[in-house]
Amino acid sequence: MDICFSPIGWVRTDVTDDAVPHFYAVSGVEGTLELLPEFAPGLADLKIGQQIAVLFHFHRSPPFSKTMLKQVPRKRKEPRGIFSICSPKRPNAIGLSVVDIISITGRRIGVKGLDMLDGTPILDIKPHSSNK
Repeated sequence: MDICFSPIGWVRTDVTDDAVPHFYAVSGVEGTLELLPEFAPGLADLKIGQQIAVLFHFHRSPPFSKTMLKQVPRKRKEPRGIFSICSPKRPNAIGLSVVDIISITGRRIGVKGLDMLDGTPILDIKPHSSNK
């Protein structure tokens, strides 16, 4: 079964690739989620200060192979299973980040906490709550 997605927008940031943290929880990087015009009405009811979950495509990751099922994370010495780490080299190159909304202007959401590169395709945006 093939599953196909189309971007609803793209990440925009002036931060260079090597300065973008590899995990949103430790990031203070700001940028913009720029949606395609037809998705702008979907931003209704989002609020500044709210957290949102952004699903995105790791568009620069290499094709996945079974040799990547175990990888050595940056700050570890031993291989870990792919589903226990946050590597962009995944069976399906889908990422998830939680960011803080700092502004909303038209079809652009200013956010803080980016761990995505400039030009990253956005697949979906969902509200986020840390309540269980």
